[in-house]
Amino acid sequence: MSGKKEAREQLGSRIGFLLLAAGCAIGLGNVWRFPYIAGAYGGALFVFIYIAFLLAVGVPILVMEFSVGRASRRNLGAALHTLEPKGTWWHRFGGISLVGSYLLMMFYTTVAGWMLAYCWSMIRGNLSGLTPQEVGVFFQGLTSDASASVFWMAVTVAFCFTVCGMGLRRGVERVVKFMMLGLFGLMIALVVRAVTLPGGEAGIAFYLMPDPEKLKGDLWPALTAAMGQAFFTLGLGVGSMTIFGSYIGKSRSLTGEALYIVFLDTLVALMAGLIIFPSCFAFGVNPDAGPGLVFVTLPNIFNSMPLGRFWGSLFFTFMAFAALSTVIAVFENIVSYCMDVWGWGRKQASLLNGFTMFLFSLPCTLGFNLLSGFQPFGEGSSILDLEDFLLSNNILPFGALLFLFFCCHRRGWGWDNFLHETDQGQGLRFPHRLRPYLQYVLPGVLILLFVQGYVDKFIK
Repeated sequence: MSGKKEAREQLGSRIGFLLLAAGCAIGLGNVWRFPYIAGAYGGALFVFIYIAFLLAVGVPILVMEFSVGRASRRNLGAALHTLEPKGTWWHRFGGISLVGSYLLMMFYTTVAGWMLAYCWSMIRGNLSGLTPQEVGVFFQGLTSDASASVFWMAVTVAFCFTVCGMGLRRGVERVVKFMMLGLFGLMIALVVRAVTLPGGEAGIAFYLMPDPEKLKGDLWPALTAAMGQAFFTLGLGVGSMTIFGSYIGKSRSLTGEALYIVFLDTLVALMAGLIIFPSCFAFGVNPDAGPGLVFVTLPNIFNSMPLGRFWGSLFFTFMAFAALSTVIAVFENIVSYCMDVWGWGRKQASLLNGFTMFLFSLPCTLGFNLLSGFQPFGEGSSILDLEDFLLSNNILPFGALLFLFFCCHRRGWGWDNFLHETDQGQGLRFPHRLRPYLQYVLPGVLILLFVQGYVDKFIK
């Protein structure tokens, strides 16, 4: 392992850290999954359940990731080696950071490329005046066109690794701050437009009014949906948050910082619903979940609106910012791994990983056209589904368990060391009495999520 500890880069400001970490957490799932499941499972009641699980499941592991990063001043790959007791083997699991980040980006870059394609097409007016059927054909045409899909994926990879290569402050922090501030500004404008649409109030009621009837006799699916969304929304388990902890000082306690990031992530998810549901109800469109909502349903709605091209352009610019901020944040984790573990320079790590990431992303991108015959989970599935399953239902739960055991058990970093690091600085202290819960209860919850993922995929 190479690299001098004293030469570690640091973020320029606290707001930079918060927006960068929030940019990593805020992704496309906030837009096309959370609003739908909230509306389907009781509206405001589901939101309350979700927030409870977010505090109980997501926040403790987020704090642990930050703590391991700040104490070691290293990426997860090197942090475990730095903090582990002598004679232990925790460092053998450091590679999960690189593997998990690569696996996520192997399919996320494809979807981010679609967002860029739609942003460009909406601005140019290519979607204006199309019938609902033609909008559906447009999306199918994009995914089935191998050259176009590869081009936009390549643009995503090249742009984001270029940002990482420019440096932590000058590139990553500066660009993501701009994107996140722009994202919130665009969302506010879109929310104001959506909630003032004639008939939009019915969508707001569907989304946020408590509806106990939706939970009667169907509570378990709602609970597992809330638990899964609370865990996966923050992207925990592969060290993506660990790296940002390594870039900050000790002036603020980490529990308070984690809660700020969770607040921003939840705020974006809630605001996304306030864009989607009023719009869908105002124009009598079913708000389906999944990519079809973003790429087919919403463009049809924008085409029905006055100044639809303008509002559609704003929406897909916001979506592009959400996607690219996540990609940049995860790419930074990959770059830092190569710097901390292998001693590479930043530009070398960015260039070589950019080329490698492009090659590794090709199977997913081509899985909708040239490789569409490969359907790993049966008819209608794709390489994207396989990669998502390997990450979400396997690597992320395992990585989260790794953090729990490493921070809570004496054969790992240990509870006292974790608390000492977490509570340094001004702000909220971590609840010291949670140790039994984190040692015995939360691992059971993560194992339940792991099993539920397999049940949903192979049994239901």
